[in-house]
Amino acid sequence: MTINDILKGSKYSEEIFNDEAVDRLNAKIEVRVSRGKDTPFVKCLKRNKDIQLKPEEVIRQLFLDKLLTEYNYGRSSIQVEYPVNFGRQTKRADIVIIDKEYDSPYIIVELKKPKFTDGKEQLRSYCNGTGAPLGVWTNGEQIEYYHRKDPNYFTNLIDIPKSAESLSDFLDTQNRFTYLDLILEDKLQKKSLKQIIQELEDEVLANAGVDAFEEPFKLIFTKLWDEKKHQKDLGKIETYLDAVGIDNIYDLKKDEYKQHYEKLKEKLSLLDFRASGTESEVYDRIDGLFKETQKEWRDIFQEGTSIELSRSHTSIVVSYLQNIKLFNSNLEVVDEAFEYLVNKNNKGNKGQYFTPRYVIDMCVKMLNPQPHETMIDTAAGSCGFTVHTIFHVWRKLNPNENHLFTAEEKTDEQKAYVRDKVFAMDFDKKAVRVGRTLNLIAGDGETNVLHMNTLDYDRWNELKKEKSWTRTYDKGFERLEALRTDKKESKGKANYKEFRFDIVMANPPFAGEIKDNRVINQYDLGHKLDDDFERVKVQEKISRDILFIERNLDFLKPGGRMAVVLPQGRFNNSSDKRLREYIAKHCRILAVVGLHGNTFKPHTGTKTSVLFLQKWNDNPEVGVLCPKQEDYPIFFATQLVKGKDNSGEKLYYAIEKETTTDPKEARQDRWYHYIVAHDLYNHGKFVIEKGFKMQVDYETSTGEIIKKGTMLSEDLVIDEGETSDGIAEAFMEFSKKDPHLDFF
Repeated sequence: MTINDILKGSKYSEEIFNDEAVDRLNAKIEVRVSRGKDTPFVKCLKRNKDIQLKPEEVIRQLFLDKLLTEYNYGRSSIQVEYPVNFGRQTKRADIVIIDKEYDSPYIIVELKKPKFTDGKEQLRSYCNGTGAPLGVWTNGEQIEYYHRKDPNYFTNLIDIPKSAESLSDFLDTQNRFTYLDLILEDKLQKKSLKQIIQELEDEVLANAGVDAFEEPFKLIFTKLWDEKKHQKDLGKIETYLDAVGIDNIYDLKKDEYKQHYEKLKEKLSLLDFRASGTESEVYDRIDGLFKETQKEWRDIFQEGTSIELSRSHTSIVVSYLQNIKLFNSNLEVVDEAFEYLVNKNNKGNKGQYFTPRYVIDMCVKMLNPQPHETMIDTAAGSCGFTVHTIFHVWRKLNPNENHLFTAEEKTDEQKAYVRDKVFAMDFDKKAVRVGRTLNLIAGDGETNVLHMNTLDYDRWNELKKEKSWTRTYDKGFERLEALRTDKKESKGKANYKEFRFDIVMANPPFAGEIKDNRVINQYDLGHKLDDDFERVKVQEKISRDILFIERNLDFLKPGGRMAVVLPQGRFNNSSDKRLREYIAKHCRILAVVGLHGNTFKPHTGTKTSVLFLQKWNDNPEVGVLCPKQEDYPIFFATQLVKGKDNSGEKLYYAIEKETTTDPKEARQDRWYHYIVAHDLYNHGKFVIEKGFKMQVDYETSTGEIIKKGTMLSEDLVIDEGETSDGIAEAFMEFSKKDPHLDFF
């Protein structure tokens, strides 16, 4: 019988323990027959007596081994089932390390509760009851370390001190935190930012008396800037690793590279977003950093805004967020956190849900935006379409750029593209602030994300008169106005109906109806139409997504291309026949891609498809040619690899099995993103190196082609399980065969 047999079916795991410790415990297991069943026993490392090896005891024995071999604590300083008195009641802590100098509990380890929130509350009570300054919670799968400063104030740590380290020296070391430490100690390797924010809600925000969106938003916003301004250190890290011949930054965790780690850390500056010092010191430093961030990334918060969390709550929240690396090359980490923070009821009533980044990437790949082309997202949410369009075009402008977020400054051409070509708008103010934040980061300080009602364009003239609105959005709106089709004004009012965009991408709200007769009357599709598509009678109400289809067509220039996410019913309901005919009258239908029903879970199980269109155009002087045809081929595809499970959790390609919802088991690409399991496009090839995963180019640095399964070294091989070409690649091949489709 092995540890795997004992833990099977329980909520415990041995993941955090090294293989040697697991092997040592496996070798000591003795199976006896008890009550007619084979029962595992082992001699306790502390108590020196035989005990039955239940799942909780497995974790205790492994942790005792860890304390003895890795942290070098002596058996005499370790207590098991240590009594903690609560008035007349006595409970027992799983493991306690005693401070011999003061003969009092120093570190308390709690193993009993696989459910994190229950386990942490019990650990907190033990630390408060004994005065122990340090606490550890683990179920063998994940581990959390805490420093108790007072009964209501526990800060997160990344480890506990070894036997030879004093607490003060250890805490000083913890506070000296560089960009390198952030990469290596990133908590997102173990859990999602959404999970961490949920813990924050339970632990802090529920009792803090503040807006549950605003205050986390402020701190995430601030931490993003702290990482951004220290990213020059990423260049130092890459330069050093190249010089000493280390290919993988995670090798620095290994003992043989410790000397490199220490030398490299000396070259790096310290991050400011840390919960070090007194509560007042932490608050003043973070609030000052927040104000600095506002100066760099303007118009997200009102002038004079401060952090409204109390000093103690600020320190706690910072301790939760400080060991999280928010920056990665596709901003998906931040996007998911903001999606969770944006009020669910507010979004749900409008049917507005952020589009998964893998769906966005498919749309961008299939429309293939070019550096000279303008694009807009008319229902922007968190601006995923704009951000990924920026990344796509930046790669075209600088093909040799390996990372999208490095110490390297963006070129003037890259910055100009974001400033002059990329636009977005949304009517939800919180979503716009999120979108502007992500767009400011992605666009290197530039953004044209506007808080506007896309459908009610007749009211845009009034927006220009509102000083509070123009103070934030005036520059972006001026650039938008320059793209109007009709530049004339009548009685001081501009015509904002038609624009000349090359590309529109949007996921409009597909729930709720428009009942405002004034808005409905502006649209052909807001009327009953005769056989010649002439307006007959205005409708009393209409679904919002139908009006978005016509509005998006108004934004497109002749020959322009569009991708729009729509509920499946628009493609097959008999009542929507006239809508489909209207679309066919104005556009060539390029493709229809059916998304899996789980795509927008857990928010909604509505089945959706992405419609790809190109506006008819016979005049090469006004846009890309797309001559009108009565009969032409259309690309149809259906997503078969679902991307999310039935609960809405993302499914990843796993290392040792087909898919997993656990990031710790997931494959990663070259930027260390977890690879979502889907068939929308090809993820590329993967390398496995002693258990570490990353994506590599098809060529080596010498130009030699790496073939599938080629052995590169004793420990480095190309994995046989790379993903296949997906829907996007199939569409590219389809397009190349049609002489009228020339955007690839």
